[in-house]
Amino acid sequence: MTSAAAPDAPRTSPAWEAWTIRVLAGLAVVVPAILAATSWGGVVHGHPTYAVLLAVTAVLGALTLWRWRRARRAGGAVLLLARVAGILATLAWIALLAWLRPFSATEPALAAMASDGTVTVTETATRIEMEPAAGATGAGLVFYPGARVDPRAYAAHLREVAEAGHPVVIVKEPLGIAFLTVGASGPIADERGGVWAVGGHSLGGTVAALDADADGADGLLLWASYPAGDMSGFAGAVASVSGSNDGLATPSDIEDSAADLPASAVFTQVEGAVHAQFGSYGAQPGDGEPALGDDQAREAIVAASLALLDALS
Repeated sequence: MTSAAAPDAPRTSPAWEAWTIRVLAGLAVVVPAILAATSWGGVVHGHPTYAVLLAVTAVLGALTLWRWRRARRAGGAVLLLARVAGILATLAWIALLAWLRPFSATEPALAAMASDGTVTVTETATRIEMEPAAGATGAGLVFYPGARVDPRAYAAHLREVAEAGHPVVIVKEPLGIAFLTVGASGPIADERGGVWAVGGHSLGGTVAALDADADGADGLLLWASYPAGDMSGFAGAVASVSGSNDGLATPSDIEDSAADLPASAVFTQVEGAVHAQFGSYGAQPGDGEPALGDDQAREAIVAASLALLDALS
């Protein structure tokens, strides 16, 4: 009598694959936890998209660790290639989350977020509003933060604008990228009514220029920024405020941008100021060295901004 053939033993994934997946799953849990812990304020007070992605990544990482606690049955070559592609995609995703880590706000911006008898500050999931307590007496400003910058970082600068009678709305950008909120300023200005300018810092200023040109805003305020294309025919008032020591939006960048702006645009260069002094969020990689104190830089930036808004009022 012939005996039945023994069933094939389960094939298991190669050791390198199993351990690679475990390591990546561990990173998917640990990296979001570190990002949240080290940039808690920027994560919690920014647009909720980033916080949600951190949480989802950590949960999926934990589930993957549980699933891969033992080596899994190996598939064919196609399945192996699919898993390798998944490993590479996961690594790229974790790297992207780390790169998107926000520059969290520091003092004096944090203190400027408190309401008092002069300015009422209201924060929601998608915006920060600063209202003159005595009522608006001048043109309003919709403001886009720079890339990956905590929107609260501009509170100290823009609070002074609100104190001068100009309502301010700071837009919270998904993942801290202003291009993901293109077109947001128009509905805000329409909702509030009256005369409004749109402005922004760095990448936020570039998006502000797109919105101003598309929606016909009353004014455009650029902080260490310049438009992405020609808007020399823009009918509104324009003010460009920059720093002489800026290592990111350099003086030559600002000078070159003059051809893309109306001839009536007003350019103000704050001597000694750098890119990060347009907010309160610490030093920024690639920036220059400041030769001016933060308080003095903020005073000059606000003064140039108020000149535009007061002229619109």
